[in-house]
Parts: sequence; structure tokens; C-alpha cells
Amino acid sequence: AVDLVNAASHIMGELYLDYAEFEETVKVFAKECKIKGKPLPKTAGVSSRDSKALPVQKDLLAAFENGEQKAFFQLWEEHISSSVRDNEPAAQKLEFYLHIYFATYLLKHSVGKPDKAELEERISHFKAYLETKGAALSQTTEFLPFYALPFVPNPMVHPSFKELFQDSWTLDLRTRLEKFLSLTLKASQTPRLLTLFKENGQCNKEMLQHLHQQLVESEHRTMTYLKRFNKMQADYHNLIGVTAELVDSLEATVNGKMITPEYLQSVCVRLFSNQMRQSVAQSIDFTRPGTASTMLRASIAPVKMQDVPLLPSLDYEKLKKDLITGSDRLKAFLLQALRWRLTTSYPGEQRDTVLQAYINNDLLDCHSNCQRNVLKLLQSKSEVVRQYMARLINAFASLAEGRLYLSQNPLLLRLLEERLKAEDKDSLTWENVLGALQKFSLRRALQSAMIKDGLIFWLVDVLTDTDSLSDYTLEYAVALLMNLCLRSAGKKMCARIANHVLKVLSDLLGHENHEIQPYVNGALYSILAIPSVREEARAMGMEEILRCFIKEGSAEMIRQIEFIIKQLNSEEPLNDSAVSDDEEEEEDEEEDQDIMEADLDKDEILQPQLGELTGEKLLTTEYLGIMTHTPKTKKKLFPSVQQSIDEPLQRPVTPGYHRTQICYPPIKHPKKKMEKTNLNMSDFLFKK
Repeated sequence: AVDLVNAASHIMGELYLDYAEFEETVKVFAKECKIKGKPLPKTAGVSSRDSKALPVQKDLLAAFENGEQKAFFQLWEEHISSSVRDNEPAAQKLEFYLHIYFATYLLKHSVGKPDKAELEERISHFKAYLETKGAALSQTTEFLPFYALPFVPNPMVHPSFKELFQDSWTLDLRTRLEKFLSLTLKASQTPRLLTLFKENGQCNKEMLQHLHQQLVESEHRTMTYLKRFNKMQADYHNLIGVTAELVDSLEATVNGKMITPEYLQSVCVRLFSNQMRQSVAQSIDFTRPGTASTMLRASIAPVKMQDVPLLPSLDYEKLKKDLITGSDRLKAFLLQALRWRLTTSYPGEQRDTVLQAYINNDLLDCHSNCQRNVLKLLQSKSEVVRQYMARLINAFASLAEGRLYLSQNPLLLRLLEERLKAEDKDSLTWENVLGALQKFSLRRALQSAMIKDGLIFWLVDVLTDTDSLSDYTLEYAVALLMNLCLRSAGKKMCARIANHVLKVLSDLLGHENHEIQPYVNGALYSILAIPSVREEARAMGMEEILRCFIKEGSAEMIRQIEFIIKQLNSEEPLNDSAVSDDEEEEEDEEEDQDIMEADLDKDEILQPQLGELTGEKLLTTEYLGIMTHTPKTKKKLFPSVQQSIDEPLQRPVTPGYHRTQICYPPIKHPKKKMEKTNLNMSDFLFKK
């Protein structure tokens, strides 16, 4: 019995080595067994590779060469197990391309015009496949363009499908098929040793998959709770702001100034819950004493306001000196502490005072012409210093006053663009630089500069491969592209690479991250205002691609896509004589979009050692100043324009702010604004 077990183990061992193609190892193994008096049976030494190719493999390849669609797929389903066809990604992708090959076979191989009836039959077969088994790949960007193939009249001349009719594509597909058949049909002779190993590992694999699923669900719940928290925090801050305004109004009333019903209505709109804002506010009769207060008490719980103390003043001269001349570790800790002071302060007077102190003391040397200044930390040799400098700039850019301050240095934009192209795409430095640039794109002068610097071309190239991007970078990259596309100059830049831009945007429509959809829709709608882009989009079957998403999209997504299709089919010419949107408004008019994302403080890589000071403790221990606070009334910025969720975005936005906003029913614009657009903008833009 022992000898039988040993013999069996030797046979299994040699079969596995032969299966894995360890040819030299097999020879040594057989030789050593012979020396030790344990010769192997002759059947064990026969290589599976020495046998002739299986007949079914020959038949499949012959059917492929001759374009015999029915015979091929009959053999395919007979000899390739359903578990492989349905569960293996490689098999699913190969089968998709095989269906494309047979659907287009007649177009490539027919002498003269192909038989119309047979061609229609093949196209119908391909359509049926797309609607059944092929539907599983409809969310994969690699295959998305091919869902429009059955609807394109002449795919041989279509830029998206030209490759299918080249000999190199057919040869490559045949090679992949041959390799797949060799491996799959050979799998039936898999050694028992390997089978035992796989069966033993299956249980562990299932457990790992279960744990991974739990992790994904936990991360999803975390993001949901974080969004809820941000929403509650925004509502809380809104309530405090309204309360402060009402106190000011009360004081004005005491001094004999009248409060208008319109003012009270605007306050009520801000106070009521999102679902009932407009209808409830409009139903209140403000001319009747007590009506507004009764309605407010019934719908809003009272909030106690507590005094929020101002943070201690700092010695900014010493701070800036150490930021320039200190060690890299000290620089990083100071940049972290200064950012934390901004991101963790309470919105309102406390945060406004912190930001105003930074600006008044020119913390980042935006007004300095010195060769060595704080902004040059973006070019530091230390990756940590560069990352923490980028985080601080991103925090500044999150606030409208911060963006105004940063925009006054003409070199900063170039510094950020250089870092964007130099840093690794998976680094937090790159992520924060991109976030800052996206927020800069809310300012018209910076938009113009970015468009002039060719940032649109760079963004389109980056978005070609989204697998390497985090959710944050993907969202901010697409939102930045949209903001630049809203400008006339940006649209014209896109028109120069229309095919590339349209392909990237159509791929992004099917991306699993649904947060980017409003920005993709906004960019598409905007560039389709250019006749040459519309023409290119029609040529590549854009309407058919868009209609694929109407079937499975949300109600909001469907309505936005319908507006895009309407724009696509518009015959409106480009009106060069109209007033350019680049000259419409004064440069300083910016929407008041202030939002501090949680991502600004995520994944801190800098950790203090025993005895090291960090954060506020570092600032107040080593850099305490004397009354550097100079409170200043916050500048009244251009109010945010609200827009229905039914239409694509038509104003520059930043993702962190856009997620917190509510869409209101339409209220008509003043006539002067509507006359400055080619389309009827009253259908798209709505004032709050």
C-alpha cells in the first residue's frame, strides 16, 4: 500500500511538472527516480504537448477562417463549458470580439456588394447578442462604442470602427482565439495534483471574497454617513448665518428702518426644509402680523447660539521665516498646522478671521517678488513638503476670498500646472494640485489662462485612462474640464480635437462613478453648441450611444441626456457676431462657493515623534503673536445661480459645493441676461 501511494505521488508530481512545462525539471526528476529505484510508469512520461491538436480546435479555427458563424458558435457552446463562458472575463471579452468579427465578415471578404439578406441576418444576430449575453459588458468603456455598430450605415469608413477591417486586427483575434482554445481544451487534462490544490484554495477564496464585499459595503456606508454629516453641517451653518442676519435686522428695526416682505420671504426660503422651501415660503402672507413666525416655529426647531472664540494671533514673520529656512520636517509640520487651523475652524467669524489674518500677513508670499518665498515650497525636493504645501493651497482655494488672494500671483497658476504634469497620478500631491486648479476655474481670469495654456488637451488625455484615478481626482478632473468647456475659447479648443473629446466623454457616460455624470453632461452639452463638433458627433453615432444610457439611467440623467440629444440635433449656427461670453461680466464677479472637503485632511502621512509639537499646540507655543487679527467684513460675492437638475450644468461649479446644493423650480431671468446666449437660456439657468 505504501509503495502504491509513493508511485501515485510520483506520477502526479511528474504530470504537474509536465503540465506546467518545466521540461528540464521533468528530466532531472525522472533521472533521480530511476537512480533511487523508483522508475515511473511509461504512461506518466507522455507529454500532453506531444499529442496532436484536438480535432475540435481545428474545426473551430476552420469555421473562424471561413466566416461560418452558425457552425462556429455551435461548436463553441458544445465544447467550451458554460462556467468558463459565463464567469471568465477573458472568455467573455473574446466572445464579444468574435461576434463583431462574424457580424462584419461579409463587409470585408465579399467581392463587390455583400448579400443584403445574409448581412442583415448577421447584424440581427449581433443585435440579439448585445441585448442578451452582451449586455453584461455594456458598462465597460472598452466595448461601449461597439453598441452603436449595428446602427452605423457604413462602418468601414467610420473612424471608430476602421480598425475592425484591417488584417492586423483579424490576425490578432485569431491568435487570441488559438491561444484560448489551447489553454481551455488542455484544461480537461489538468493534473490531479493541481486540481487538489485548487479545490483546497476555493474555500479560502470564497472567504476572501466575502470579506472584500463586507469592506466595500462598509466603505460605502462611511461615504453615505459622511455626506449626511456634511449636509447637516451645511444646514447648521446656514441657520446660524440667517440668525445673525435676523439679529442685525432687529437692530435696524429698533433704529427705525423698515423690513420688507421680500426680505422675510428670502429668509424663509433659506430656513425651510429642502422639499418644502419654495411652496411653503410662497404660501406665507407676510402682510399679516405673526404669520411668518407661526409657520417658522412649526417647521424649525430653535437653535442655541454659542459664542465661538477667535483663535490666538500668530507671529507671521517668524512663521514665514521658518517656512523658508527651517528643516523639511518643521516646514511640513507648520504647513499641516496652518491648514488644520483653516479646515477645523468654525465657518463664520472664526474661519473668516483666520483666513483674513493669513491674507493680510501675506502668508503664502503672493505679493512678494523675492527669489525665495513660501510658494516655492511647491518645488521642494521633499515629497512631504510638496504634498503639504499643495494641501494648504487647496484649502485656500476652497474659499472665495482665498481664491481671490491666490489669483493675485501670476506665477502660482504656472507652478501648479507644472506640478500637475510632474507628480505621480496616484499621489496626494497631484490630487490636491488638481483640486486647487478646479476651484481656480471658478474665476474667469484663471479660466482664460488655463485654456490658453492648453490644459483642456492635457485633461482629455488624462481622462482617457480613468483606472489610475481616485474618485476625488476623477470627479475634479471632469468638473475642471466642464468649467473650461463652458467658455467660448474652451469650446473652440475642444473643436480642434472633437473626435478625441467626444470619445472620452461618451466613455465617461458609462463610468461606475455616478458623481461625475452632471459634469460629463454639462461638458457635452456645452461643446455641442459648436456646429463642427455636432457634425463629428453625428458621424460617430453619438445619438445611438446616448440612447443606450436612457434605457438604464435615473430620471434626472434621462432628462439631461434628452437635452443633449436636442442640442446634438440642433441646426443653430455659431454666432461669431454675438457678444462673447468672455466679455459678459466683470472679472471680480464670482459665485460664493465655499466648501471645505473632508479630503483635505485625509491620509496624513506626517506623524509626530515623542515630544514633537503639532497642530494648534505648535502654533500657539512657538509662534504666538500680538493682535494680528484684523476682522474685516466679508465681501458680498455674486450669489450662486441655481439650476434645475433636469438640464446639464451651464455655470462653473466645484464638486464639493455642487453636492450640497438644491435645485429650485425655474424663476425667470431679467431679459438682458437672456439676450446674450445663442439658445433660450431661460430654459436652463435659474436665479435663486
